[in-house]
Amino acid sequence: MLSGSPTTQITGVLRKALGPHWEFSLDGDALEIHHPDRGTPYRPPRRPPSWAGLLGTLEEGFAAQGIRRDACLPLRWGRETELTISAVQALDPLLKEGRPHTYRRGFIPQPVVRFTGQRTESGELRDGFLTSFVNVSCVQPLDGVDGYGETLDAWLSVLSRLGFHARHISIYGRVQVWQRRQVRGITLRFRHLDLTLGDIVLLWHAEHPQRLAVDLGTSLERLAWARTREAWPRLVFGPLAEAAPMATLDAIRTATLLLGSGIRPAPRGAGGITRRVIGTIDHEQVRLGVSAAVRSSHQYWTNFEPLPTPWPAVAASIEGECSRT
Repeated sequence: MLSGSPTTQITGVLRKALGPHWEFSLDGDALEIHHPDRGTPYRPPRRPPSWAGLLGTLEEGFAAQGIRRDACLPLRWGRETELTISAVQALDPLLKEGRPHTYRRGFIPQPVVRFTGQRTESGELRDGFLTSFVNVSCVQPLDGVDGYGETLDAWLSVLSRLGFHARHISIYGRVQVWQRRQVRGITLRFRHLDLTLGDIVLLWHAEHPQRLAVDLGTSLERLAWARTREAWPRLVFGPLAEAAPMATLDAIRTATLLLGSGIRPAPRGAGGITRRVIGTIDHEQVRLGVSAAVRSSHQYWTNFEPLPTPWPAVAASIEGECSRT
């Protein structure tokens, strides 16, 4: 539980966890944490790992820090949001209801669907953003504020296993308390060189401040992008990147996750989201079918959770919905 100045307490917690080999800079409540050797060049690996290999290294890295992998949340959420948009929703009982339990805890590679990705003036998603992605998360209750710093330190060790050196990582943000309904928190972000990867959030129930938790989140795709520095379309879609516009590939990828998870098109609710996503597919680009793109996306999503609907049925559903409109 926080007591006194959040800036003073959180800075002290992080200094204790990270040790003397990091430089802290404070300007009011604006905090920057850098490695003293931050000016050294970065050299991407010659042979990037597969998605399965990247996931395996993450799981091993978290396990080495005593953080076990937990099952993904169901994609169909149906509570405050129709779909799961973040693994932090696993903490809802603790943070929103003040009850001493969670739906999940630990390392969760959570497939999510969001429509909040940054876009260009013409409406196209910017590099680094997708409608559906894997929210790599560490979500767990804490016994005290020290756990926030310990989680960040553990994450730096996990990043090291992935090939990121501490000298290229920095942590930054404003150490100020925000509140959204019954939840309060403090958010800091971490980046690799000039690319923001994600954030680490200290959370607590406003009326039960002893109910503390941490939510560390990034995306698997963004981690791979930062590590390889490969062109974003090619990284995500492979050889299909030149076969169709990004918007169509992104929609097929998202529709594959939705339909593969059993969320069929419908007038409203979660099914309405599936219909909305398929409706953005450029029909002229898929006149010869969507099998190749669906098969590739289906294989990707099954790295994280088995999809109950096989890819041929998913492809048929997308093609049928496209022909309907």
